[in-house]
Amino acid sequence: MSETDPHIHVERQVMQAGAAYRNLIASSLGRAPDAPNVVTAGCGLRVPYAMTSTRPESVTCLACREHACREHLRYAEQVERLSRMPGAPVSGEQAAKAAQWARDLANRFSGA
Repeated sequence: MSETDPHIHVERQVMQAGAAYRNLIASSLGRAPDAPNVVTAGCGLRVPYAMTSTRPESVTCLACREHACREHLRYAEQVERLSRMPGAPVSGEQAAKAAQWARDLANRFSGA
């Protein structure tokens, strides 16, 4: 972990980062998990949790932006693929919305 790294990063597990995920866990389990002090970023560095963001406009580390873009695109493909399976817990319309949300976020991370 570098104390002089001025960049804002994303967590390596970008789909499990941020307040929305923590709220999901809290509502499911009845208690909120503690935020870690240090996390592994998408670029592979160990950085303070305070130097991470889930907002594409805030992330300044290029490697982390690329990582987040790939992860959101992978999520979109996975949601669409799983929604086509028999007995899928989400409808095709719900999956399409979730996939579009992930692709929009991926585009924001890519700067497109």
